[in-house]
Amino acid sequence: MPIEISNWIAENFNIGVEFQTKILYSLIVILLILFLRWVANKILARRIEDSNTLFMGRKWIGYLALALGILFVGSIWLRDAGSLATYLGLVSAALVIALQDPIANIVGWVFIMGRRPFVIGDRIEIGDSAGDVIDIRFFQFTLMEIGNWVDADQSTGRVLHIPNNDVFKNPIANYSKGFAFLWDEIAVVVTFESDWRRGKELLLDIAERRSAHLSKSARQRLQKAARRYMIHYDKLTPIVYTKVVDHGVCLTIRYLTGPRRRRGSQEEIWEEILDIFAAEPKLDFAYPTQRLYHNPTESHPALRPNFQNADAQPKESDPV
Repeated sequence: MPIEISNWIAENFNIGVEFQTKILYSLIVILLILFLRWVANKILARRIEDSNTLFMGRKWIGYLALALGILFVGSIWLRDAGSLATYLGLVSAALVIALQDPIANIVGWVFIMGRRPFVIGDRIEIGDSAGDVIDIRFFQFTLMEIGNWVDADQSTGRVLHIPNNDVFKNPIANYSKGFAFLWDEIAVVVTFESDWRRGKELLLDIAERRSAHLSKSARQRLQKAARRYMIHYDKLTPIVYTKVVDHGVCLTIRYLTGPRRRRGSQEEIWEEILDIFAAEPKLDFAYPTQRLYHNPTESHPALRPNFQNADAQPKESDPV
Protein backbone atom coordinates (compact mmCIF):
# COMPACT_ATOMS: atom_id res chain seq x y z
CA MET A 1 0.00 0.00 0.00
CA PRO A 2 1.47 3.42 -0.92
CA ILE A 3 2.75 5.40 2.05
CA GLU A 4 0.64 8.47 1.18
CA ILE A 5 -2.62 6.53 1.19
CA SER A 6 -1.64 4.70 4.36
CA ASN A 7 -0.83 7.95 6.16
CA TRP A 8 -4.08 9.54 4.94
CA ILE A 9 -6.13 6.59 6.29
CA ALA A 10 -4.23 6.76 9.61
CA GLU A 11 -4.89 10.49 9.97
CA ASN A 12 -8.55 10.49 8.94
CA PHE A 13 -9.79 7.14 10.30
CA ASN A 14 -7.35 6.65 13.17
CA ILE A 15 -6.22 3.25 11.84
CA GLY A 16 -2.56 2.41 12.30
CA VAL A 17 -0.29 1.40 9.45
CA GLU A 18 0.35 -2.07 10.91
CA PHE A 19 -3.37 -2.66 11.27
CA GLN A 20 -3.93 -1.57 7.66
CA THR A 21 -1.22 -3.99 6.48
CA LYS A 22 -2.85 -6.90 8.29
CA ILE A 23 -6.23 -6.07 6.71
CA LEU A 24 -4.64 -5.90 3.26
CA TYR A 25 -2.83 -9.22 3.67
CA SER A 26 -5.98 -10.85 5.02
CA LEU A 27 -7.98 -9.69 1.99
CA ILE A 28 -5.31 -11.00 -0.37
CA VAL A 29 -5.27 -14.38 1.39
CA ILE A 30 -9.09 -14.64 1.33
CA LEU A 31 -9.30 -13.75 -2.38
CA LEU A 32 -6.52 -16.19 -3.22
CA ILE A 33 -8.23 -19.02 -1.33
CA LEU A 34 -11.58 -18.26 -3.00
CA PHE A 35 -9.89 -18.33 -6.40
CA LEU A 36 -8.19 -21.66 -5.64
CA ARG A 37 -11.50 -23.11 -4.44
CA TRP A 38 -13.18 -22.01 -7.68
CA VAL A 39 -10.41 -23.61 -9.77
CA ALA A 40 -10.58 -26.85 -7.73
CA ASN A 41 -14.37 -27.07 -8.21
CA LYS A 42 -13.98 -26.58 -11.96
CA ILE A 43 -11.39 -29.35 -12.18
CA LEU A 44 -13.56 -31.63 -10.06
CA ALA A 45 -16.64 -31.01 -12.25
CA ARG A 46 -14.69 -31.95 -15.40
CA ARG A 47 -13.24 -35.19 -14.03
CA ILE A 48 -16.09 -36.58 -11.91
CA GLU A 49 -19.49 -37.51 -13.35
CA ASP A 50 -21.12 -39.09 -10.30
CA SER A 51 -23.30 -36.44 -8.65
CA ASN A 52 -22.86 -37.82 -5.13
CA THR A 53 -19.08 -37.88 -5.38
CA LEU A 54 -19.08 -34.41 -6.94
CA PHE A 55 -21.25 -33.05 -4.15
CA MET A 56 -19.06 -34.52 -1.40
CA GLY A 57 -15.90 -33.36 -3.20
CA ARG A 58 -17.16 -29.77 -3.41
CA LYS A 59 -18.19 -29.93 0.22
CA TRP A 60 -14.72 -31.02 1.31
CA ILE A 61 -13.05 -28.40 -0.87
CA GLY A 62 -15.17 -25.84 0.97
CA TYR A 63 -14.12 -27.30 4.32
CA LEU A 64 -10.45 -27.20 3.30
CA ALA A 65 -10.73 -23.61 2.04
CA LEU A 66 -12.32 -22.55 5.32
CA ALA A 67 -9.62 -24.27 7.36
CA LEU A 68 -6.82 -22.70 5.29
CA GLY A 69 -8.44 -19.28 5.53
CA ILE A 70 -8.70 -19.49 9.31
CA LEU A 71 -5.12 -20.76 9.56
CA PHE A 72 -3.44 -18.19 7.33
CA VAL A 73 -5.54 -15.19 8.35
CA GLY A 74 -5.01 -16.12 11.98
CA SER A 75 -1.24 -16.33 11.48
CA ILE A 76 -1.31 -12.80 10.03
CA TRP A 77 -3.06 -11.34 13.04
CA LEU A 78 -1.22 -13.37 15.69
CA ARG A 79 2.50 -12.93 15.20
CA ASP A 80 3.49 -13.93 18.71
CA ALA A 81 4.37 -17.63 18.99
CA GLY A 82 2.44 -18.15 22.21
CA SER A 83 -0.64 -16.42 20.88
CA LEU A 84 -0.36 -18.37 17.63
CA ALA A 85 -0.17 -21.69 19.47
CA THR A 86 -3.23 -20.77 21.53
CA TYR A 87 -5.05 -19.69 18.41
CA LEU A 88 -4.21 -22.91 16.56
CA GLY A 89 -5.43 -24.94 19.53
CA LEU A 90 -8.75 -23.11 19.57
CA VAL A 91 -9.09 -23.42 15.79
CA SER A 92 -8.38 -27.17 15.97
CA ALA A 93 -11.02 -27.65 18.64
CA ALA A 94 -13.52 -25.61 16.62
CA LEU A 95 -12.82 -27.63 13.48
CA VAL A 96 -13.27 -30.91 15.34
CA ILE A 97 -16.66 -29.74 16.61
CA ALA A 98 -17.75 -28.30 13.26
CA LEU A 99 -16.61 -31.33 11.26
CA GLN A 100 -17.51 -34.05 13.74
CA ASP A 101 -19.90 -35.81 11.34
CA PRO A 102 -17.48 -35.93 8.36
CA ILE A 103 -14.66 -37.01 10.67
CA ALA A 104 -16.88 -39.68 12.25
CA ASN A 105 -17.75 -40.90 8.74
CA ILE A 106 -14.06 -41.25 7.88
CA VAL A 107 -13.45 -43.16 11.13
CA GLY A 108 -16.45 -45.35 10.22
CA TRP A 109 -14.90 -45.99 6.80
CA VAL A 110 -11.62 -47.04 8.46
CA PHE A 111 -13.59 -49.40 10.74
CA ILE A 112 -15.52 -50.89 7.80
CA MET A 113 -12.38 -51.44 5.73
CA GLY A 114 -10.35 -52.75 8.69
CA ARG A 115 -12.83 -54.78 10.74
CA ARG A 116 -14.91 -55.71 7.65
CA PRO A 117 -18.34 -56.22 9.27
CA PHE A 118 -19.56 -56.30 5.66
CA VAL A 119 -18.12 -56.05 2.16
CA ILE A 120 -19.57 -55.18 -1.24
CA GLY A 121 -22.05 -57.89 -2.21
CA ASP A 122 -23.16 -58.75 1.34
CA ARG A 123 -26.80 -58.54 2.34
CA ILE A 124 -27.08 -56.64 5.60
CA GLU A 125 -29.55 -54.95 7.91
CA ILE A 126 -28.52 -51.83 9.84
CA GLY A 127 -31.05 -50.00 11.97
CA ASP A 128 -34.33 -49.88 10.05
CA SER A 129 -32.66 -50.37 6.64
CA ALA A 130 -31.80 -53.60 4.84
CA GLY A 131 -30.31 -54.36 1.46
CA ASP A 132 -27.35 -55.51 -0.62
CA VAL A 133 -24.15 -53.50 -0.24
CA ILE A 134 -23.29 -52.08 -3.67
CA ASP A 135 -20.72 -49.41 -2.77
CA ILE A 136 -18.48 -48.28 0.11
CA ARG A 137 -16.97 -44.78 0.12
CA PHE A 138 -15.20 -42.42 2.52
CA PHE A 139 -18.37 -40.89 3.92
CA GLN A 140 -21.14 -43.35 3.15
CA PHE A 141 -21.97 -46.83 1.98
CA THR A 142 -24.78 -47.65 -0.41
CA LEU A 143 -27.47 -50.35 -0.23
CA MET A 144 -29.89 -51.67 -2.83
CA GLU A 145 -32.92 -51.78 -0.54
CA ILE A 146 -34.90 -54.94 0.15
CA GLY A 147 -38.16 -55.42 2.04
CA ASN A 148 -39.96 -52.25 3.16
CA TRP A 149 -43.28 -52.27 1.23
CA VAL A 150 -42.26 -55.47 -0.60
CA ASP A 151 -43.48 -58.39 1.52
CA ALA A 152 -40.29 -60.42 1.05
CA ASP A 153 -36.49 -60.15 1.08
CA GLN A 154 -36.46 -58.77 -2.45
CA SER A 155 -35.37 -55.48 -3.96
CA THR A 156 -37.61 -52.41 -3.89
CA GLY A 157 -35.50 -50.65 -6.52
CA ARG A 158 -34.48 -47.85 -4.15
CA VAL A 159 -30.83 -47.02 -3.44
CA LEU A 160 -30.06 -46.09 0.18
CA HIS A 161 -27.03 -43.94 1.08
CA ILE A 162 -26.12 -44.47 4.74
CA PRO A 163 -23.43 -42.46 6.60
CA ASN A 164 -20.48 -44.59 7.66
CA ASN A 165 -20.74 -43.48 11.29
CA ASP A 166 -24.05 -45.38 11.54
CA VAL A 167 -21.97 -48.53 12.07
CA PHE A 168 -21.22 -47.15 15.57
CA LYS A 169 -24.84 -46.25 16.32
CA ASN A 170 -26.85 -49.25 15.13
CA PRO A 171 -26.50 -53.04 15.29
CA ILE A 172 -25.50 -54.67 11.99
CA ALA A 173 -27.04 -57.97 10.85
CA ASN A 174 -25.10 -59.67 8.06
CA TYR A 175 -27.12 -62.23 6.09
CA SER A 176 -24.08 -63.47 4.15
CA LYS A 177 -21.14 -63.55 6.56
CA GLY A 178 -20.30 -66.34 8.97
CA PHE A 179 -22.81 -69.20 8.71
CA ALA A 180 -24.04 -67.99 5.28
CA PHE A 181 -27.43 -69.72 5.64
CA LEU A 182 -30.76 -68.68 7.12
CA TRP A 183 -33.30 -70.67 9.08
CA ASP A 184 -36.76 -70.15 7.61
CA GLU A 185 -40.11 -71.40 8.91
CA ILE A 186 -43.45 -72.15 7.27
CA ALA A 187 -46.50 -72.70 9.50
CA VAL A 188 -49.28 -74.96 8.20
CA VAL A 189 -52.45 -75.24 10.32
CA VAL A 190 -54.76 -78.27 9.92
CA THR A 191 -58.11 -78.87 11.57
CA PHE A 192 -58.40 -80.86 14.78
CA GLU A 193 -60.27 -83.58 12.87
CA SER A 194 -57.42 -84.01 10.36
CA ASP A 195 -54.83 -86.76 10.54
CA TRP A 196 -52.09 -84.40 11.74
CA ARG A 197 -49.52 -87.21 12.09
CA ARG A 198 -49.89 -87.99 8.41
CA GLY A 199 -49.64 -84.30 7.64
CA LYS A 200 -46.44 -84.03 9.66
CA GLU A 201 -44.87 -86.92 7.72
CA LEU A 202 -45.77 -85.33 4.39
CA LEU A 203 -44.43 -81.92 5.39
CA LEU A 204 -41.14 -83.38 6.62
CA ASP A 205 -40.75 -85.27 3.37
CA ILE A 206 -41.29 -82.07 1.38
CA ALA A 207 -38.78 -80.13 3.48
CA GLU A 208 -36.14 -82.83 3.19
CA ARG A 209 -36.45 -83.03 -0.58
CA ARG A 210 -36.29 -79.28 -0.92
CA SER A 211 -33.52 -78.39 1.52
CA ALA A 212 -31.73 -81.47 2.86
CA HIS A 213 -29.01 -81.05 0.22
CA LEU A 214 -28.01 -77.81 1.96
CA SER A 215 -27.26 -79.58 5.23
CA LYS A 216 -23.90 -80.95 4.08
CA SER A 217 -22.77 -77.59 2.76
CA ALA A 218 -24.08 -75.91 5.90
CA ARG A 219 -22.11 -78.33 8.06
CA GLN A 220 -18.90 -77.38 6.26
CA ARG A 221 -19.68 -73.68 6.53
CA LEU A 222 -20.52 -74.11 10.20
CA GLN A 223 -17.17 -75.77 10.93
CA LYS A 224 -15.39 -72.88 9.23
CA ALA A 225 -17.48 -70.24 11.01
CA ALA A 226 -16.97 -71.91 14.41
CA ARG A 227 -13.28 -71.02 14.19
CA ARG A 228 -14.21 -67.36 14.39
CA TYR A 229 -17.66 -67.21 16.01
CA MET A 230 -19.36 -69.10 18.83
CA ILE A 231 -21.87 -70.83 16.52
CA HIS A 232 -23.17 -74.24 17.57
CA TYR A 233 -26.02 -76.18 15.93
CA ASP A 234 -26.73 -79.79 16.83
CA LYS A 235 -29.24 -80.26 14.02
CA LEU A 236 -29.02 -78.82 10.51
CA THR A 237 -31.57 -81.08 8.79
CA PRO A 238 -35.20 -79.98 8.31
CA ILE A 239 -37.68 -80.59 11.12
CA VAL A 240 -41.43 -80.15 11.66
CA TYR A 241 -42.69 -78.90 15.03
CA THR A 242 -46.20 -79.50 16.39
CA LYS A 243 -48.23 -76.96 18.32
CA VAL A 244 -51.92 -76.50 19.10
CA VAL A 245 -53.38 -73.09 18.29
CA ASP A 246 -56.91 -71.79 18.84
CA HIS A 247 -58.25 -72.96 15.45
CA GLY A 248 -56.31 -76.18 14.81
CA VAL A 249 -53.00 -78.05 14.93
CA CYS A 250 -50.05 -75.95 13.74
CA LEU A 251 -47.28 -77.88 11.94
CA THR A 252 -44.22 -75.63 11.49
CA ILE A 253 -41.54 -76.56 8.96
CA ARG A 254 -38.06 -75.33 9.91
CA TYR A 255 -35.45 -75.62 7.18
CA LEU A 256 -32.25 -74.05 5.85
CA THR A 257 -32.15 -71.79 2.83
CA GLY A 258 -29.83 -69.29 1.18
CA PRO A 259 -30.00 -65.58 2.11
CA ARG A 260 -31.46 -64.73 -1.29
CA ARG A 261 -33.65 -67.83 -1.66
CA ARG A 262 -36.26 -67.34 1.05
CA ARG A 263 -39.14 -66.29 -1.18
CA GLY A 264 -38.33 -68.79 -3.91
CA SER A 265 -38.00 -71.71 -1.49
CA GLN A 266 -41.24 -70.74 0.27
CA GLU A 267 -43.06 -70.69 -3.06
CA GLU A 268 -41.76 -74.14 -4.05
CA ILE A 269 -42.65 -75.67 -0.69
CA TRP A 270 -46.11 -74.09 -0.56
CA GLU A 271 -47.00 -75.23 -4.08
CA GLU A 272 -46.08 -78.81 -3.18
CA ILE A 273 -48.04 -78.58 0.07
CA LEU A 274 -51.15 -77.42 -1.80
CA ASP A 275 -50.84 -80.27 -4.32
CA ILE A 276 -50.33 -82.98 -1.68
CA PHE A 277 -53.06 -81.74 0.68
CA ALA A 278 -55.53 -81.62 -2.22
CA ALA A 279 -54.94 -85.33 -2.78
CA GLU A 280 -55.24 -86.26 0.92
CA PRO A 281 -58.87 -86.74 2.06
CA LYS A 282 -57.89 -86.78 5.74
CA LEU A 283 -56.13 -83.41 5.70
CA ASP A 284 -57.91 -80.06 5.74
CA PHE A 285 -56.43 -76.62 6.22
CA ALA A 286 -57.69 -74.76 9.26
CA TYR A 287 -58.37 -71.05 9.53
CA PRO A 288 -60.02 -68.79 12.10
CA THR A 289 -63.78 -69.31 11.94
CA GLN A 290 -66.93 -69.60 14.09
CA ARG A 291 -68.60 -72.92 14.82
CA LEU A 292 -72.01 -73.80 16.31
CA TYR A 293 -71.66 -76.70 18.74
CA HIS A 294 -74.78 -78.82 19.47
CA ASN A 295 -74.00 -80.35 22.83
CA PRO A 296 -76.72 -83.10 22.92
CA THR A 297 -75.52 -84.68 19.68
CA GLU A 298 -71.83 -83.75 19.34
CA SER A 299 -70.48 -84.22 22.84
CA HIS A 300 -69.23 -87.51 24.27
CA PRO A 301 -72.20 -89.80 25.07
CA ALA A 302 -71.31 -89.99 28.74
CA LEU A 303 -71.27 -86.22 28.97
CA ARG A 304 -74.52 -85.53 27.15
CA PRO A 305 -77.28 -84.01 29.34
CA ASN A 306 -80.54 -85.91 29.87
CA PHE A 307 -83.38 -84.07 28.17
CA GLN A 308 -85.93 -86.94 28.27
CA ASN A 309 -88.06 -85.46 31.06
CA ALA A 310 -87.32 -81.86 30.29
CA ASP A 311 -90.75 -81.26 28.76
CA ALA A 312 -92.77 -83.46 31.17
CA GLN A 313 -95.68 -81.67 32.88
CA PRO A 314 -96.74 -82.51 36.48
CA LYS A 315 -99.95 -84.57 36.81
CA GLU A 316 -102.96 -83.60 38.98
CA SER A 317 -102.25 -86.53 41.35
CA ASP A 318 -98.68 -85.49 41.85
CA PRO A 319 -98.03 -83.77 45.12
CA VAL A 320 -97.47 -80.07 44.92
